[in-house]
Amino acid sequence: QVQLVESGGGLVQAGGSLTLSCAASGRTFSPYSMGWFRQAPGKEREFVAHINWSIGTTAYADSVKGRFTISRDKAKNTVSLQMTSLKPEDTAVYYCAVRTGPGRSIFTPLSYDYWGQGTQVTVSS
Repeated sequence: QVQLVESGGGLVQAGGSLTLSCAASGRTFSPYSMGWFRQAPGKEREFVAHINWSIGTTAYADSVKGRFTISRDKAKNTVSLQMTSLKPEDTAVYYCAVRTGPGRSIFTPLSYDYWGQGTQVTVSS
């Protein structure tokens, strides 16, 4: 089993910054890649960012490209999401997730095998 714990969420004014972290643990933690998703009230969970665990290549949703940066620390088994120029529409619960193998879309929540409990990000206008 793999456990994921997110942290770093909070309340921030529009234009501000936050950095989310996701700490992974478990004997079987051997990710192929990791991703960040978010879910606002009444909306479906949506893709935010992705990173290949081995080679570090990244991908972003158009809505966050240029503002968010995903990174990983292989030694610490953590993945981070640095968020800048935050907007009220970024308000959501943010989740990190692990994908254990290739061959599935990185943009679809169903492609991920383990999920954290989520951390709330609220951006005030």
